[in-house]
Amino acid sequence: MPKKAYSPAKLVQLLQALVARELVERMGVPVRRAAQLLGIAPSAISQYLSGKRRQAPIDELFLNEAAVKRARDLATLLLEGDYSEGASVRLILEASARLAGETKEEVPLDPEQTARIRVDRRLTRQLRQRIAAEQASVSECMQLAQKARDELTRAIFRQIASDSLRHAEIVASIETYLDRGVNRTLASGITRADIERLIESERVAEAQTSGYIQKHLGGVMSLLAHSMRADERKHDELLMGLLRYGFPTPEGAAEAALPERSRKNPG
Repeated sequence: MPKKAYSPAKLVQLLQALVARELVERMGVPVRRAAQLLGIAPSAISQYLSGKRRQAPIDELFLNEAAVKRARDLATLLLEGDYSEGASVRLILEASARLAGETKEEVPLDPEQTARIRVDRRLTRQLRQRIAAEQASVSECMQLAQKARDELTRAIFRQIASDSLRHAEIVASIETYLDRGVNRTLASGITRADIERLIESERVAEAQTSGYIQKHLGGVMSLLAHSMRADERKHDELLMGLLRYGFPTPEGAAEAALPERSRKNPG
C-alpha cells in the first residue's frame, strides 16, 4: 500500500484499535480485560470494534501488513506479560513512535523557505529530554484516566495526554529539522487567504456557543468547557502568528519579523 504519514498522536489511537481487534476478535479476550491491558475505557474498545471509531485512517492501517503484525505482536505481549497499566501504555506509545518512523515522509526542503545553522548538540539533547518528559506525562495521565470512574473526568486526563503527545510530536519534528541544519522555516502549500478563511470560520463557530455553554455548567463540565475556549484562543493566536511570521517577508526583514522574545532567547 502507499506510504502514509500519520502523527504520533493519531497513531496511538490507530494502534489501540488494531490491538483491541486482535485481543477481542482473534484471541477471545473479554472487552473489560482488553481495556485494562490497553489502559483505556471499555466503551472505547466497544467503539473500536463496532466501527464508530473506525475512521478512514484506521481502515487504511488495517490494510497495512506491517502495522497489523506489530499490533498482533503487541497484543500477545500484553496478554502474556505482567504489565502495570502505566507500562502497557508505554508499550503502546513506543510502538506508535516506531510506526510513525516507518510511515514518515521526508519532504524536500525549499532553500528559499528555510534558514540553515550549525546545530548546537546541547539543544538536541534538551529536545530529547523534553520528548521523554512528555511521554512520561502521557503515561501518567492515561493511568489517571483509567482510575477515574466517570467519562468526563477521564476526558480531562485524556486531553492532557493528547496535548503531551502533540508536544512530543512537535519537539520530535523540530529535532528532525535541526538535524538537517535548519532552524527557521516558512509555511508551504498554503496561502494567506486560506488562513484568513480558517480564522473566520473558527471565530464564527466559537461565537455560536461562547460563554453560553460554560454559564450553564458546573464542576468538571465547566472545566472542560473552559478548556475548549482556551483552545479556541490558542488556535486564534497560532493562526494570527502564522499570518505574521509564517510567510515570506520583504528582503532583509526576516529577522525583524520574528517575535521579540524569540530574538532575545532563541532557546
